[in-house]
Amino acid sequence: MARKFVQLNISKQVAYVTLNRPDKYNALNFEMFSEIDSVIRELKKNRSICAVILSGSKGNFSSGLDVKSVIQSPMQPMKLLFKWLPGNANLAQRVSLGWRRLPVPVIAVIEGCCFGGGMQIALGADIRIAEQDAKLSIMEAKWGLLPDMAGLVSLRELVTKDQAMLLTMTAGVITAKDALSKGLVTEVIDSPMERAIELVEQLAKTSPDANAAIKQSINKSWNSSIRSLLSRESISQIKLLLGKNRIVAAKRQTGDPDKAYQARQSWW
Repeated sequence: MARKFVQLNISKQVAYVTLNRPDKYNALNFEMFSEIDSVIRELKKNRSICAVILSGSKGNFSSGLDVKSVIQSPMQPMKLLFKWLPGNANLAQRVSLGWRRLPVPVIAVIEGCCFGGGMQIALGADIRIAEQDAKLSIMEAKWGLLPDMAGLVSLRELVTKDQAMLLTMTAGVITAKDALSKGLVTEVIDSPMERAIELVEQLAKTSPDANAAIKQSINKSWNSSIRSLLSRESISQIKLLLGKNRIVAAKRQTGDPDKAYQARQSWW
């Protein structure tokens, strides 16, 4: 499928997704929202990939919503925000929440600016690796708005409530070092893309089914009751025991380290 503003390249079972509107610092127009949503749907069907690396082109992650572009058409804001039920995710929310719902680890590589909607997208990733000079901001309050792209789902797990209030109400720009101290990013490093590639090489050595189960268990059990957590763990473990990749993992540990994993089970 041809896409103009989002690039998808798959190499060695790793999906590289690049926000590609460099002349606008990868600002989000309506087409980019649609293309990100499309990429997420495509990746969800691909059981051969073991990880996703999400980044922005030409040294910036994303400067956030391209307000001028989106408001040029009265229908575009409506299409971004429309949902059949209040509890469903609309298009603007799916481009963040969708990464959490993929059954593979998603690593965001944050370079340059990561503001507003771009920060909301990065929050949807499982791991965020920022370069030393990156700048981050939850910037919606600057425009008289609240962050409404589902980034709060992850934000409430990453930072304390008072820090969430401070970050969102002030719309302040913070350094990568400050973001790390607050828990907003996972690591700060000079070469975040190299680090991301190193991590996916490590992830490729473990079962894609186990990684899918772990991601699902952590995301769904983080704030759930103990009974729900115990139930989910037991059901997931039974699925793993019945799957072929559990046998592959055992063989890799007992003398056949190059044994290839099979495609992820469809139930994840």
